[in-house]
Amino acid sequence: MASKFLNHHVSSYPKLFLTSIGNSKNKKFSHSLTLHSSSTKLNKTINANNNVFVRSSNSKVHFASPRFEMEPDPSLINDDLKPTTPSQRTFSGLEMASLWIGLVVGVPSYYLAGSLVDLGMAWWQGILTVVAANMILFVPLVLTGHPGTRYGISFPVLARSSFGIHGAHIPTLLRALVGCGWYGIETWIGGETIFILLPNSIKLTTLSKSLPWLGTSPLEFFCFLVFMVAQLLIVWKGIEGIRKLEKYSAPILILLTSLLLLWSYVNANGFGHMLSLSSKLSNSEFWSLFFPSLTANISFWAALALNIPDFTRYAKSQNDQIIGQAGLPIFMGAFTFVGIVVTSSTKVIFGYVISNPIQLLGKIGGFATTIFAILGISLATITTNIAANVVAPANALVNLNPMLFTFRRGAIVTAFLGIVFQPWKLLKSSESFVYTWLVGYSALMGPIGGIILVDYYLVKKTNLNIEDLYSRNPLGAYYYSKGFNVAAIVALVVGILPVIPGFFHKVGTFKSVSEMFVVIYNNAWFVSFFSAGLVYWILSCLKKKRDGNQCS
Repeated sequence: MASKFLNHHVSSYPKLFLTSIGNSKNKKFSHSLTLHSSSTKLNKTINANNNVFVRSSNSKVHFASPRFEMEPDPSLINDDLKPTTPSQRTFSGLEMASLWIGLVVGVPSYYLAGSLVDLGMAWWQGILTVVAANMILFVPLVLTGHPGTRYGISFPVLARSSFGIHGAHIPTLLRALVGCGWYGIETWIGGETIFILLPNSIKLTTLSKSLPWLGTSPLEFFCFLVFMVAQLLIVWKGIEGIRKLEKYSAPILILLTSLLLLWSYVNANGFGHMLSLSSKLSNSEFWSLFFPSLTANISFWAALALNIPDFTRYAKSQNDQIIGQAGLPIFMGAFTFVGIVVTSSTKVIFGYVISNPIQLLGKIGGFATTIFAILGISLATITTNIAANVVAPANALVNLNPMLFTFRRGAIVTAFLGIVFQPWKLLKSSESFVYTWLVGYSALMGPIGGIILVDYYLVKKTNLNIEDLYSRNPLGAYYYSKGFNVAAIVALVVGILPVIPGFFHKVGTFKSVSEMFVVIYNNAWFVSFFSAGLVYWILSCLKKKRDGNQCS
């Protein structure tokens, strides 16, 4: 079914300009169309749903921002939440792909790949696990990105269509919570990089001694704060600054990754030795590890897959959006190969596995290596962290109170909340990183994704009334029950509940649980995604039948 929708929308919408006239009885809604050339010929048709389709003879996509005939509610809109204008749609397919290079090439991606080897997988088993997960995720990624490009709306605004004008705060704040956690993890990694640069005369002082109440040393915590401030200076330049950062960082990151691979190739005496590390797992042990690892890898980008409209709303066309999204499985597969191969080579070079690249670079030593390490890890961390973990929480806070929050203010709050997660504890071991953090939050991201996709494609057939997304009118399409869609909230709860016993068992709260709950937890994203989506579809169909409409 997903492929059917994907093929239909890929073939149709890149060539069409769609404006929603609106289907509410007492309102009208129109768009202003900006033509790029006076010689462009347009053919206009109106379908049964009162949607205007405008096709240009040169098949170029013409976008325009909505002109609201009724004033939007000021508590639901500001400059950061408005649909994008033609001048803001600057992301080409190549630039969208560059975004993924900046996102993928980073310490957590490397660490995730290395963790699979550390947990006992052979190099090829680890690569197949990562590639399989990202091929699966590619489908919801493109499908969720579609409304962003078609309507120019961000994730918080899209969530209003399925959860309701007020109910949208639930998924956006859950997404923001995960983003804040990731922001803390990435910033801690960047702070560790600064710590490496410090001379031993400083690192050997009492400032480097861990404080029990803090869980880390004052010096490392200070480096963490310095890196946080450095990122906020970049965020201050807005989405255009982020686009340029990702675009120009991509080739540098590719070069530095290649140098690391070359180093391990030379020191391990070729790929034969680098890939000599075999699996430590029996057949049954591998499969018991494979499924939670698959879930962890899907979870790795599942949060970003939810708020991908925050970026696709700036894409020039659906073709650019889809071509750009293909960068995820391609670049993630390539970087995973580097991460796993280099991690495997450490067994040959040092006699034991080193899955943390910062520790590895510290072992290599040398002034030049240190400089490249600082440059590479800092750049990789900043490009990943800002795009993946600042944009969504900041937009969620803007959506919560547009009159109080701007994108910049939201980014500052995100930064401080990242401290609360104490990321230095989450990165203590491969098991806590993979099983507790990644698998755990997938139970929150999965059901939200399932509900939004079922609502957009199966319930609303990709037709949204943009004006109603910014209205508190009780007759509006997305006001539902006092601004909350009860069906979406019930489906969300149903998607999360089965995973809770397994999560508490994993963190040690429950000493033992049924094997069924362990299996559910190990497959948290799949279980929550499909169960929530199914429940939402059933409840939506029942409501349609009560209203005298047909459910298809």
